[in-house]
Amino acid sequence: MKTKHIVLRNLNATTRDFFSGPASSEPSPAESPSLQVAIDELERKDISSLNRDPNVVAIAPVMPMKLIRPVDVESTELEPTVENIANLTAASKSTAKLTWGVQAVGADTSPFTGEGIVVSVLDSGIDASHPAFAGLEIIQKDFTGEGDGDKDGHGTHCAGTIFGRDVDDTRIGVAPGVTKALIGKVIGQEGGGSDQIADAILWAMDNGANIISMSLGIDFPGFVQFFVGRGLPIELATSRALEGYRANIQLFQSLAGLAKARSSFAQATIFVAAAGNESRRQTNKDWEIAVAPPAVSEGIISVAALARGTSGYTIAPFSNTGANLSGPGVQVLSAKAGGGLVALNGTSMAAPHVSGIAALWAEKLTKSGRLNAMDLTSRVIGNSTSEGIAAGFDPFDVGAGMVRAPQS
Repeated sequence: MKTKHIVLRNLNATTRDFFSGPASSEPSPAESPSLQVAIDELERKDISSLNRDPNVVAIAPVMPMKLIRPVDVESTELEPTVENIANLTAASKSTAKLTWGVQAVGADTSPFTGEGIVVSVLDSGIDASHPAFAGLEIIQKDFTGEGDGDKDGHGTHCAGTIFGRDVDDTRIGVAPGVTKALIGKVIGQEGGGSDQIADAILWAMDNGANIISMSLGIDFPGFVQFFVGRGLPIELATSRALEGYRANIQLFQSLAGLAKARSSFAQATIFVAAAGNESRRQTNKDWEIAVAPPAVSEGIISVAALARGTSGYTIAPFSNTGANLSGPGVQVLSAKAGGGLVALNGTSMAAPHVSGIAALWAEKLTKSGRLNAMDLTSRVIGNSTSEGIAAGFDPFDVGAGMVRAPQS
């Protein structure tokens, strides 16, 4: 049975060893790694011989991808949406109000705004006419065939949290000083595929992205059903889907490796991704699902969701466990496609907070002349804190803790 596969090829074979692991030496600028995504119809038996090609970095079946959908949350500890806005402190530079998420990550008191940093959002697109993006240079590329724009609203909300300008006298953006955004529309009304995500990642890096933010995940059940629909029994279909799952993790890991390699001679680029919303702690405290791809891939910063409670921040009941760090992810107020603001819940809402904070750290490192992917990643994760998280939390749920902005 032939199925569509992503074949990731390195156009400069002299740098192939870099992708084999961290022990490899870094390439010189003359050996710049350059990857190409090709889609081939392959039989399983063809993969082994193709893997022996010295130019092939990774091979993975095209898997269906979907947005990490916002979820409903019921809890007496969560504050109503209308109270999710507080007055800025006297130390802030604006007279506007701000969302609780912007305040929780310390963006309102940071001297940095993300100025000079390029952020890419790979999602459902963007409503570029929304006032939250006034004055922003937006470069859009559609990978779905639907055309530019955002029919879903998910991408608009995520982008608003990262770099949105004040709306209705309310600060929603963590890094409102960002002036250039690369918007890759990778999920349409009919979903998307991992091939589109891989293409979009390379496009974003080629166009200078410093941070690539993704609030999407692999549709594993959908891939199982794909094989069932082609006549395989459920056990075999599940096995084939697991093979694809592992191969796609390696694919995204290779793309993260490319970003690390290029950081030494081109712009620094890091990836931030939502951990997923499949846990159900409200049903059973032990119902916890691990971080899902692409966030689980090595080299990608995975983000869990925190909520505000009466005794401090708490892990959101839906948030997948095992993430690198956490961000505000419950009743997050941000831009609504078509205009206005809307509050949503999910790790999809937490990841943009981390992407915005990464932009602030990137600005700080740029001004000190030390911006590279390794330093940026270590600043974002290393400065996260468990301070303010309610007692009794599981460290595996929150990772390094709440992401924090540079304060000086």
